[in-house]
Amino acid sequence: MSRFFVEQKDILGGRAFVSGEDARHISAVLRLSRGDEATLCDGAGTDYRARVERIEKDRVAFAILASSPSEAEPETRVTLFQGLPKAGKLEAVIQKCVELGVYAISPVAAARSVVRLTAKEFAGKLPRYQKVACEAAKQSGRGIVPEVRGLARMDEIDPGAFDAFLLPYEGERRTTLRDALRALDRPRTIGFAIGPEGGFEPDEVARLREKGAACVTLGKRILRTETAGPAVLAMLLYELEENA
Repeated sequence: MSRFFVEQKDILGGRAFVSGEDARHISAVLRLSRGDEATLCDGAGTDYRARVERIEKDRVAFAILASSPSEAEPETRVTLFQGLPKAGKLEAVIQKCVELGVYAISPVAAARSVVRLTAKEFAGKLPRYQKVACEAAKQSGRGIVPEVRGLARMDEIDPGAFDAFLLPYEGERRTTLRDALRALDRPRTIGFAIGPEGGFEPDEVARLREKGAACVTLGKRILRTETAGPAVLAMLLYELEENA
């Protein structure tokens, strides 16, 4: 069944309204007609089974038949701090991490980031990145559209804002991701940071550890930056959901 996100203000009186690009997609591409059903989501974790009532040029009206909590959202909210990678790689990280269940993605300008952008320059790219997140959320049946945040500095990362903050690091030899997770008591929030190409500088790692980050090893193999984030997220959520 087709899935669309609607703003909460567009759900009222047993009706919901889809507008703009999604409305045109419904009428011109999917060719839904009166009586056809779709799943609508308010972006806050509630799904609605809805039936098309009326199709206009730039708006489609639905009658809400039933509502239920989204079953796709993890209990633990996981935020990825991604060292800014080369062009194109960030979109892949966003897409895969949204599909896997990330709560938010915060790109970070690290010392070894090859791409050098100001916060203002990066802000111009945010609409595209957020659209990638939205499309991935639709495809994977998410109950929210994870936020892609503005470009942050390394010193703006605050591990203390989370129940746990993990730092996969090639210099760590003993503590595995599983070890770190099994030491936690049902965390509600987790943050983790992935370096850009070349990883984090040793002093960046040291500062994060001073703030409370726990370094973990991912094993004997070194992962590319665009692989590491999705891989860690998949392992992390599997371990948490398996032991929930």
